Amino acid sequence: MTPQTVADHVVDEAAQPIPGQGRPAIHRPGTVDGTGTGTGAGSGPGTEAAGGHGAQGPDAQLLVAASVLLADAALTAKRAGAELTGALSSWRFPLAALRRPGWALGTAVSCARALTSPSGLGFGPNGGLVGELARMAGSVTYRRPAAVSMAVDAFALRIEAAVADHPNLDSSPARRLTDAMVEGNRWEALRALHALVERLGVTRALTTVSPVIMELLALLGLLDENPVNDSFSWVTLAGGVPTTDPFLGLPSSLLALLNPGPGRAERTEPDPILAKVLTTSRNDIVSYINDIGALGNHGLVLLRRVECADGHVRYVLLLPGTSFVLPSNSTPQDLIGAFDGCLRSDTTYTRAARKLLQRAGVPAGAEVMFVGHSLGGLTAMNLAMDVELASAYRITHVVTLGSPIDNKRPADHTTQVISLVNKHDVIPMLDGRGPASPTDIPASWTELTWLDESYDYPLSHAPQAYSDTLRGEMTHHRDRVNELIRAYDGEIVGNQPYMLRDK
Repeated sequence: MTPQTVADHVVDEAAQPIPGQGRPAIHRPGTVDGTGTGTGAGSGPGTEAAGGHGAQGPDAQLLVAASVLLADAALTAKRAGAELTGALSSWRFPLAALRRPGWALGTAVSCARALTSPSGLGFGPNGGLVGELARMAGSVTYRRPAAVSMAVDAFALRIEAAVADHPNLDSSPARRLTDAMVEGNRWEALRALHALVERLGVTRALTTVSPVIMELLALLGLLDENPVNDSFSWVTLAGGVPTTDPFLGLPSSLLALLNPGPGRAERTEPDPILAKVLTTSRNDIVSYINDIGALGNHGLVLLRRVECADGHVRYVLLLPGTSFVLPSNSTPQDLIGAFDGCLRSDTTYTRAARKLLQRAGVPAGAEVMFVGHSLGGLTAMNLAMDVELASAYRITHVVTLGSPIDNKRPADHTTQVISLVNKHDVIPMLDGRGPASPTDIPASWTELTWLDESYDYPLSHAPQAYSDTLRGEMTHHRDRVNELIRAYDGEIVGNQPYMLRDK
């Protein structure tokens, strides 16, 4: 398959409030070719999916628009239930009942009907001690509020909308899994998942469902008997950043306990392979990716000093991604650090990187560009979010490859964010912004996405996959990025590797 550009766009963040805080504008960019022209999703002939349907499917834009309306209604119904519950459980209500018992009785009956009737809010008490206890009891006994039903329908529409760009979701095994999740049938979902893995293998099955993984996890949280993990689902519905895990509802603060290292940075010498790669380095996005690949993911990062063509001295910090060997190791580049980086900005990786800049003697006010892959891109954005660091240095660019950064914002609004995403890559979708998400990126960002031959994860996530694509069919994206970072053209006068440790 020849790589094709899927999106190259910027969107006004101010026009994108989350459901429940005003209806977000729907921006669903269409396929864009090398000339910048294209068609909107659903505007062309229907794609024949793996399931065998050749007819044109529903318009993805309309499905996303409908899901936003349903999400807004679900969040409104949830708030109405909390307000009614709060009014009934308030200490003011018994005092009012003493003065006006008839009115109080009628009000209590009406509120109770609204909170428990199928024609009202279903079983909708929530909020506060009384409301949360009632909600938990209802969840355990399968008494679902109307808000949950609307939220499930909203997620179902988002899954359907994702089929337009990812027709493998329309295959029979994938449909079986998503339908079971929407229906809340976990045993059927497990059987469907087993059948999908048996047919496609683990990596291909993961890649198939990855475009809607956040929606599936949110459905699991809403429809299981665990009342503690519902927060993940509601935050995902509203387009926010979940701060709990989707299975047990454990808070993200626990990750801080698992990743507490103060961070340490020590100068080191490049090995022969890295040294050879660095001799050909230049200010080119493909060269940066190759350098990151040569650094590996065992703790090494690279600080580059450049005497630029305009006479200024600028610095580039290259940040590799995660090591998948062990959940936790002695470096910040581990799985625990990856999850921590998704949910928080102050991590062991960022603390070690800040110490590196200090140890290297990067002067105050110097212009710095961060380039990172996967967790390295997350860390680059987390560093840019640090107000103190953004005050000490001029962070001009954050360039990320395959990183879930869409819910993060740099402290300095002038920092240029450039995000490169292979649409077959699972990792960038972990921020909750999948193909059918109604939220979008800020107008000042540049996001370049494509589909290429590296379908299966983790191949689709590897730096080499990004490098090969940008050297091949996506050379116009390479040229675009190189133009945006043109200020860093010049002579490389320093390439210093550092080994980062947790402590």
